Amino acid sequence: MLETIGEANTAALFGLMGGIALGLAARVGRFCTLGAIEDYLYGGDDKRLRMWAIAIGVAVITTHIAMSIGTFDSTTTAYLDRTWNPLGTIIGGLLFGYGMALSGNCGYGALARLGGGDLRSLMIVIVMGLSAYFVMSGPLAHLRVWLFPVETGSGQPQGFTQLLSNFGLPPVLSGLILGGGLISVALLHKDMRQSYAQMFWGSIVGLAVFSGWLGTYWIATTGFSIEPLETHSFAAPIGDTIYYAMTASGNTLSFSVGSVVGVVLGAVLGSYSKGHFRWEACDDPRELRRQIFGAAIMGPGAILAVGCSVGQGISAFSVLAFSAPAAFIAIFIGAALGLKQLITGFALPE
Repeated sequence: MLETIGEANTAALFGLMGGIALGLAARVGRFCTLGAIEDYLYGGDDKRLRMWAIAIGVAVITTHIAMSIGTFDSTTTAYLDRTWNPLGTIIGGLLFGYGMALSGNCGYGALARLGGGDLRSLMIVIVMGLSAYFVMSGPLAHLRVWLFPVETGSGQPQGFTQLLSNFGLPPVLSGLILGGGLISVALLHKDMRQSYAQMFWGSIVGLAVFSGWLGTYWIATTGFSIEPLETHSFAAPIGDTIYYAMTASGNTLSFSVGSVVGVVLGAVLGSYSKGHFRWEACDDPRELRRQIFGAAIMGPGAILAVGCSVGQGISAFSVLAFSAPAAFIAIFIGAALGLKQLITGFALPE
């Protein structure tokens, strides 16, 4: 395959296949970060949060099994190679979560809704991608690096697996214990054990994240050109896709572009299969203004946190990075604050 279509196109193909699975999970399986948080806080329903736990558990277990048999090395991934900056993770996570609530979706969710015909999400996707680039490599990049220094090549991989291995716990055992524990907690509730569709789609999301690691690692260790180890995340990759759309004649495809396009394609397929596809636009300019503002916050937040709700919430969790639980909690708190503002307001009771 590498000799036929090249490393970059092969990486894009892996991203496309995983992205299609994620798009289907969003539209058919109703896998959604903000939806899970809102269901839990205001609907008393935690099944979609349990889906998230299953996705993380499956990603952790499969990734660590691959590590144990030598088909994947997590230590050179961005989540473990970069020295963890707790302040950046927390501030970025809070900004991302708050912006997600204002927008009504994260980057992944916006792509999935776009695949269902929601033109409001197109604006969210564009603004989020551009705002992420604005602080990643644009005018505010130097300020970001000054405030939150980026140090790569960490002497000690920034993950719990490597930390626990110092105490004699094999990596595969770390993955089985922590990943299996998450799945077990998710299945404690009887309703969840009887919800085969939610268990299935949660597992599909975890496997999609794992497939990204496996595919890009295979390319990196088999091909001749240097390709980064990556899997699905939806902040900077949206900016990458916008950039590629403008410079395709002088640029190459990448895993990120394939992933973003794949989610939209998967969402289109899922929407049509459920009969849910329909064109939608925003009738209220105040609503659109709020969504654009939320998207403009999400992009920088994801860059500071080094990942979005999928990037940190599942992908970083799959390699048990130190940053993952901190980012997930910060995103949850930020989203909860944003939802409270939208639903009940911040006014004190009289």
